[in-house]
Amino acid sequence: MEKASVLSPLRHRDRQSWLRGAPPPRWVRVLPVALIVGVGVATGLSDDALDIGFLLGAIPPLAVLSYGPLGTAVLGALTITLLHIPALQLNRPGDTDLWTIVFVSAMSVFVAFVRRHRDVQLDIERTTAEAAQRALMPPLPEGVGPVRCWGLYRAAQRGTLVGGDFYDVRDGPYGVRAVLGDVQGHGLAAVGTVASLLGAFREAVLDQPDLEAVAGRLDRRLRVDSASARHAELFATALLLEFTRDARSVRIVTCGHPPPVLLRAGTATDIGVEPSMPLGLGLADGTPQGALSVFLEPGDTLVLASDGVLEARDRTGAFYPLTERLTVLAEHDPAALTDRVWADLLRHSRVIRDDVTMLVLAPRPPPTL
Repeated sequence: MEKASVLSPLRHRDRQSWLRGAPPPRWVRVLPVALIVGVGVATGLSDDALDIGFLLGAIPPLAVLSYGPLGTAVLGALTITLLHIPALQLNRPGDTDLWTIVFVSAMSVFVAFVRRHRDVQLDIERTTAEAAQRALMPPLPEGVGPVRCWGLYRAAQRGTLVGGDFYDVRDGPYGVRAVLGDVQGHGLAAVGTVASLLGAFREAVLDQPDLEAVAGRLDRRLRVDSASARHAELFATALLLEFTRDARSVRIVTCGHPPPVLLRAGTATDIGVEPSMPLGLGLADGTPQGALSVFLEPGDTLVLASDGVLEARDRTGAFYPLTERLTVLAEHDPAALTDRVWADLLRHSRVIRDDVTMLVLAPRPPPTL
């Protein structure tokens, strides 16, 4: 079963670096051992004494990067052993080098011990944070009612899974409804607002008979939250969709958010939806205006994207041409479309400064009897 890639392993340049908590690469683990072997072989094969004993002092600190206390202690002991082999003549000019390396090895073992305990604590905290973020915005199933769906989320703030963007697809008594939104700001500061809006959306899907009322519920939730917070001026853009039971048409409401893109017969077209005010700024009569219904043909696909996609710039300052690129990228199965757009976006813009969110919806009409 395919899932949304919110929490999937990151690809390309967004993959977590080993300097940011990922396991060290193999060459880092091999380096201390290779250095010990290299010094031993070089001095053993040389007829004259080589003044390379200083290299041994780097072995214990290098071991700390990828080994625990025991491994660091073993490598430190091997280093000290080399100094005691007379044939290698590495203990010159005297005992000073020996005691220096003994001290460095002891300190490295202590540092490795502290690092190992901190790594364990960080793993616990990371696991807890991931569980909380999964509860906030869990991966999408491969289908909700008659609609297939795929999502992608890349938070702008490194080390987080959820930031200022959000999306969800829910089935309810009034049809399948989807939302994609962008909260003011990004990163951990916006997570509370995202949680509030997602909760309001999931309740409104069950209670509100029309899509405009769902948007009005989100707007009210944001205005209430803003009023209860001192000096807060919360707002968010959102795009809401409602599919009929047979998935042959979709109703679209946009609250300050860019419209979706319709892929039909290999051609990408922006759907011209009249935008209403962003959420939190007070919708007229409590509901947005300008809703649009679109008839869907077999094979149609809808692509929703956040500002992080549409406003990504290249070195010349040009925006990423999503609609134009979708015509090229949407030649295959829509299940891989989000990953293809993400890879293409990274080629276009070397630095991604905003949350990147995409939602791909492909209606799946029930078979006719």
